[in-house]
Amino acid sequence: MSGRNRVRIIGGEWRSRLVRFPGTPGLRPTPDRVRETLFNWLGQRLDGLSCVDLFAGSGALGFEALSRGAARVVMIDRDRLAVEALKEAARELGATGADVVAADSIAWLGRGTEKFDVAFVDPPYASDLAAQALAKLGPRLNPGARVYVESAKPLEPGAPWRETREGKAGAVRFALYEYEISQ
Repeated sequence: MSGRNRVRIIGGEWRSRLVRFPGTPGLRPTPDRVRETLFNWLGQRLDGLSCVDLFAGSGALGFEALSRGAARVVMIDRDRLAVEALKEAARELGATGADVVAADSIAWLGRGTEKFDVAFVDPPYASDLAAQALAKLGPRLNPGARVYVESAKPLEPGAPWRETREGKAGAVRFALYEYEISQ
């Protein structure tokens, strides 16, 4: 991993710590400015929340959530080098709440029953994986869960999703959705 393949945690317990990631083509961490906006939307602290970081890549979102008090973050990626780097970063940070899983994120959503309060969906931009993830994510979310999505173009997932915030920074389009379960 080269010296350029690092991302800085911007808030919480591990503020200013660096996380290294492999130079895998297409792997691009969420920029600092976008992460700052996201965690302003989420309320800065995620104390006690359970999160899932689909397409975890560099781990920028998952480690940021843990740094800000999340109790648990399941980080899923199918790239072997990314998974190894995520495990090493978790060890270096002492991130006991990190659970790194080597799997295809979409297939993983169809298995298991654990539910989450926050989900991060940041797949490769040149794919339709964000829409696929939203289509399968609902049963894995607690009522009122919030889902952050990065994509090349705006998504319009419709009910039960309600967009609460959206933004753009360069080529990055991002939005925060709430999952509204009918009672």
